[in-house]
Amino acid sequence: MRSSLARQRLRQNLPARIACMYYPSAMMPLHAARAGFDAIWLDAEHNSWDRRELQRMISLHHLANIDCIVRTGSRNASELYHLLESGATGLMIPLVNTPADAAALVAAAKFPPVGQRGLDGAGLDNDFYRTGTEHYPPLANAETLLIVQIETPEALKNVDAIAGTPGIDGLFIGPSDLALRLNCPNDWSHPKMVECQTQVQQAALRHSVAWGRPAKDAADVSFLTQAGARLIAHGSDFGALYTMLPTFAKTLDKGISEA
Repeated sequence: MRSSLARQRLRQNLPARIACMYYPSAMMPLHAARAGFDAIWLDAEHNSWDRRELQRMISLHHLANIDCIVRTGSRNASELYHLLESGATGLMIPLVNTPADAAALVAAAKFPPVGQRGLDGAGLDNDFYRTGTEHYPPLANAETLLIVQIETPEALKNVDAIAGTPGIDGLFIGPSDLALRLNCPNDWSHPKMVECQTQVQQAALRHSVAWGRPAKDAADVSFLTQAGARLIAHGSDFGALYTMLPTFAKTLDKGISEA
């Protein structure tokens, strides 16, 4: 079974470096790996990815040797562990509000004795049954990640119990949803957002799970690292296009005007 780069970083108490992919891009896993990222999270919550497309993209992550974390809105147990069988290194689940939500996800994504994931072993994650299944369940539990998103006041109220649910590997703050529901700016200097991050940080520390959120710039990455965040996301295919296309257009206009 492939070893997770993010897990390796977390075992060394180092931040896992994560980028986001909104839309299928065959070249992104290789270039992200070359740039030094440990993982890409595929956003299948807000964008349309069909099953075969996900399988193909996860396989390209394996070829590039970079972790693939799928963010999915599905809570269906067989759909969740099918993603892991297809080779996803981890699952990121949005809007997890209660310890019951967390426990149900653990049951779906982790093998016994931690959860109740169904056993097959003929998928990419187990090298298509090349060496059988004797060591597969404990390896899968050790090398995959189950990350739940904290995005609502209810989740904040329950964050300690969520973090303490056996089998939860990480808490990831969803700033846009959180700010929307708290009726405050999506700004980490705002007191409400600061308090939310502190609650998540303290719960993660108490229960020895990783935590993090998207970071906007190097100063924010540094702040998060010093605060103990170990799941730090920065950069995306959307962000690259949004940032670089205006720059390219200016270059064209400059060259044309100077001709």
